[in-house]
Amino acid sequence: MQFHEVRFPVTLSFGSVGGPERRTDVVTISNGFEERNAPWAHSRRRYDAGVGMRSLDDVETMIAFFEARFGQLYAFRWKDWSDFRSRKPSEEITAIDQEIGTGDDSQTAFSLTKTYRSGEHTYVRPITKPVAGTVRVAVAGNELAETVDYTMDLATGTITFVTAPAAGDPVTAGFEFDVPVRFDTDSILTSVASFQAGEVPNVPIVEVRI
Repeated sequence: MQFHEVRFPVTLSFGSVGGPERRTDVVTISNGFEERNAPWAHSRRRYDAGVGMRSLDDVETMIAFFEARFGQLYAFRWKDWSDFRSRKPSEEITAIDQEIGTGDDSQTAFSLTKTYRSGEHTYVRPITKPVAGTVRVAVAGNELAETVDYTMDLATGTITFVTAPAAGDPVTAGFEFDVPVRFDTDSILTSVASFQAGEVPNVPIVEVRI
């Protein structure tokens, strides 16, 4: 994966539009009923970074970032202001926000995930780009110390424990996270005249699989 561990400027991503995208194949059969199939196990986010541009300085910053990524070639981190924490934005992150696994006396590596719930149904999203300094981890409700009890791979979202959690012990974590994305275009079109008139460039961003 061609990836730069750098975040798109948060001052420019703030105010952008976007969110999750799913792919659903819908077939209407002869009796009028539908058959629906979801070929994607996980949703994919799409954004338009151009909406966050408020000045020509912002445009220059965005173009510099685009050039340094060689257009679509290198992926990067993106802060989704509508969904970037292990719990609600108004609540404090804790080490028991998300259950990411259960100990079995032998497994030492666990991947970060975030579970979305609505009624009886859930969706478990892999989290591959946690933000440095925000991750808190607990086993059986007891918070542990990073570098002493475990290590955190910020490039993959994998926690590796020094000692495997005991069988049956829940492994939990709280964190902030970024979305791995790339530019969904190899060209950025803008003009001074149109920008001063209130128009902004279209800068499509799309999530990538890690």
